[in-house]
This record gives sequence, C-alpha cells and structure tokens, in this order.
Amino acid sequence: MSLPQRIIVTRFSAMGDVAMVASVLKEFRIQYPDVEIIMVSRQFFAPFFDGIKNIRFHAIEPKTIHKGFFGLVKLKTELARYGADAIADLHFNLRSRVIDLLFSLSGVKVKQLDKGREEKKALTRENNKIKVPLKLTVERYADVFRALGFKFELSNKLASNLQDVPKAAFSMFANFDRKKIGIAPFAQHRYKIFPQTKMENVIDELTHNGYDVLLFGGGEQEFQIAQNWTERFPNTYNTIGKFSLREELDLISNLDLMISMDSSGLHMASLMGVRCLSLWGATHPYAGFTGYGQRLTDCIQVEHPNRPSSVYGNKPCNCDGIEAIDLITPEMVIEKIRAIG
Repeated sequence: MSLPQRIIVTRFSAMGDVAMVASVLKEFRIQYPDVEIIMVSRQFFAPFFDGIKNIRFHAIEPKTIHKGFFGLVKLKTELARYGADAIADLHFNLRSRVIDLLFSLSGVKVKQLDKGREEKKALTRENNKIKVPLKLTVERYADVFRALGFKFELSNKLASNLQDVPKAAFSMFANFDRKKIGIAPFAQHRYKIFPQTKMENVIDELTHNGYDVLLFGGGEQEFQIAQNWTERFPNTYNTIGKFSLREELDLISNLDLMISMDSSGLHMASLMGVRCLSLWGATHPYAGFTGYGQRLTDCIQVEHPNRPSSVYGNKPCNCDGIEAIDLITPEMVIEKIRAIG
C-alpha cells in the first residue's frame, strides 16, 4: 500500500494544542520531506508553521465564511482543490468530523485523533483516581500519521530555533551580561494561574539578581497587570500587545529560560527550542500535556491526592483548604532556576 503524498491536517484550536501540532509536523517534515502538508487552522496561528518546509497553511474562518454546516461544505470545497489523498484529523471535534465525513464520502482516507477520554476521566475523577502517566498528546498526534501508514517516531527533544530579535525589542536584549527569562504568568482558567503576589516575589528576586524578565500574555487585564510589574520591578519588560505572534516567537527563541503555567507559553517555548519551567495546579503532567521536549523534572508541582481535578484546569482543585496551584511557593521556583544556573 502506497503512503499518502498530500495530507490535509486539521487542528483549529486551542493555541497550545496548535503549537504542539507544529512541533510534531517539524519532526514529520524531517522524516518525510517529500510529503506535502496542508495545515488547516485559524489564521492567527499561521506563524507557528513558518519555516516548516513543504507546508501550506489554509485558514478556517469559523465565525464568518466557514460558519455552520454550509460553511464547512464551503471549506471542504476549498480544501478539495489541493487534491489530498488523506486527512489527518488532529482535533476530533464537531467541525473536524464534518470535514472528515465529507472527504470520506469522496473516497479520501481519513484517520482521527484518539483523545483518550476515558483514561482522562479516570485520572481526574473525584474518587478512586487512576493516577498514572497517560500517552503524551504529541504521541497521540503522531499516532494519526502512523495510522496512515507512516513509520513516524518522535525524538521528543528540544531543537534550537533561534531567530533575530525584533527591532522594537532591541532594548530588552541590550545588556548581554544579564540572562533573559520569559514569564507567561497567565492562563485561560484561574485554577492554573500562580497567585499574583507569589509571582511578584519571583520577579522581584530574579530582577535583583542578574536576570531580565520579559512578560508574555494577551488581553487588556493582563496588559495592566504586567505593566504594573514593569513599573514596580527593575529590568522587567512588558511584551503584551506590543508584538505580533510571529515576533513573540522570535523573542522566545532568544530567551535563556521560560517560566509558564500549564498553558500556551509552555508549548511556544517548546516550538522555539527553549527550556521551560512549568507550574501545575489543578491540572497534572500525567494527562499528557507536557511541553514537547521538556523535562518532567521541570514541572513544578506539589503532589496531592485531589490532583488533578480536570484536564484543562476549568474546575477548582481544593487541597486541604488550599487551591492546588497555591501549594507551590516562590522559593520552589527560585530554587529551580538557581539549580539550572
């Protein structure tokens, strides 16, 4: 049986998941350089795939031209023009499954993501948790290509992807004697966010002891918090709202270290080949969302029988009257950074 030579890959959201897909496709391109990939995702995520050879990016516009069933029929018509001989569904949501059905009716080979829902339910249920490491999400993505017939192995190692510093950020990197640490202190769900006062302690310690700190995130509220920190702490820079996603990736590639919640900052660091310390509260690395190429020992967490309460961090996780993320102390983070050097 011949291998597919042109594959449509679908992963519409979320940001961290799309960044993980990009890390997987980078490895796939190395092992199968002649196979063409058509990546279908939201236009905002296109920079994740810059520089990956033989990938075409096709934007889905789910709020406008691709909205609803007939919008998806239009998307299928657009994608059919590529003449792909396989679909790799790395999302497996309602939209992607409609696309799968439409292509399968046209005789195109379709393989879909196994999200491992039952295993994750067992890991996160309130009582009698089955607390074992589950398959990494990036391996689940790779499994879809294996199901298409490819002998595809992930190295799961960081690969430096150093880019030029954007001109608007030259001042942030002007002092070559100070190490550069990026901090992505925010997340979509509050149960994954390290308390502000504790993060302030971390920033204060770092910026007074030889480190420059670059703050990453998005949104007006996050901008205001980061701006307040830049005014209170020396050697601290707010990148929020000042750079495009492409430029943020370029900035991250020049960092000595990233600090992130269990969020997209972790996966963006992986994509750019930068080591990342990640902080885990209501969620747990066992669910499979550790950063590609990152070390399990760089996941800062306090084990507790009630963790994890959810896969995505959208549910509280009370640990003896304390939210799980609050079990982590600033000293734990600082000590880990010092150990890295």
